[in-house]
Amino acid sequence: MNTGLCLGFVVLALSGCAIPVSNYVPTSRDISEPPTGAVAVSNVGDEMLKQGRFSEHDALVLSIESKVGWSYTLSPGVYLKRGQDQENQYFMPGPPPDGGHVDKAPLADPWRAIAVRSSEPGACIVTASNLVVCSPIPYTIEKRAVLTQNSFQQTLIYSGKSGNKINIGYREFSNNAARPAFSNNVEYDLSESKLIGYKGAQLEVIEATNQLIRYRVIRNFNAAP
Repeated sequence: MNTGLCLGFVVLALSGCAIPVSNYVPTSRDISEPPTGAVAVSNVGDEMLKQGRFSEHDALVLSIESKVGWSYTLSPGVYLKRGQDQENQYFMPGPPPDGGHVDKAPLADPWRAIAVRSSEPGACIVTASNLVVCSPIPYTIEKRAVLTQNSFQQTLIYSGKSGNKINIGYREFSNNAARPAFSNNVEYDLSESKLIGYKGAQLEVIEATNQLIRYRVIRNFNAAP
């Protein structure tokens, strides 16, 4: 739809119009957590080590379900920035498991983007007709690390203790998806050594129970590709 035609709908829409753009470029960064030498505690099911390359996005974050106008509902979750012009910042639902989603009423116009406008509070839905529907819903703008097509992550996960043995899960994530062929579960006997290692990572176990593990990071994984 051209700009002239979009302006012709302003009186009917009452909220104006917008044409979403996709000109936002996230930054990439490498992470390695916890740092070498740190003493950390992880509960069963928690990540013990994490290393990889992420894209760091500006993100609109909703903590509660929010209604925009009468016909659009935004679920709690993360919506990643896709573009910006002089008036608006544009967002789209992020990937699972934290990404939000948009539901519309049966007769409503399909939606194209979520917008945050500098001229009014709250957030807006940009429809397929480039019309804008806004409501004063609560949100925050945050930096979020996101796995993308160029991302890679390695993690160790604590899986509990049986006798003197602890169970550690290894997971790789690439292109925002777990890679089953690169997942493994390993058992370590603490009566033999308090030092455990996997794929270059090395930890000293200080305390381990069926609820948590306390450990010192000696070395993280080998550098991610």
